[in-house]
Amino acid sequence: MIADMALHQSLLSLHSLRSSLTAYAGQRGVARLRTVVAHVEPASESPMESRVRMLLVLAGLPRPQAQVPVHDAMGRFVGRPDLYYPDRRLGLEYDGGTHRETLAEDNRRQNLQLDAGVSLLRFTARDVLGNPDLVIKLVRRALAA
Repeated sequence: MIADMALHQSLLSLHSLRSSLTAYAGQRGVARLRTVVAHVEPASESPMESRVRMLLVLAGLPRPQAQVPVHDAMGRFVGRPDLYYPDRRLGLEYDGGTHRETLAEDNRRQNLQLDAGVSLLRFTARDVLGNPDLVIKLVRRALAA
């Protein structure tokens, strides 16, 4: 999650992270860094988005793409889910504290995506932190549908 944010804010580059694997090969902590590099996502816009992604990946689900623009049949932009499985047209949204302030806009965007054939699942901190098994189950079922 820290690496995601550092990359997203251009405080670090993926190239420099990968170069560190070679430069420090054999040193303590490099195996862990290799795992970080394998899972890092520069497009992630919040720590909780990263947490949702990693929850799914560590549960054995395919890695979703982050912040993918979605278009309708006419090619019009209809939204950009936090996480997305393009082959299943399944979007995942993490609704943080600011969601209350952007509810109307989020609802409009959700309706456009649903109309474009994108299924959406929405999660909050209570879901991700309090009932992660349910999050995994719902995503697994949606991917299998």
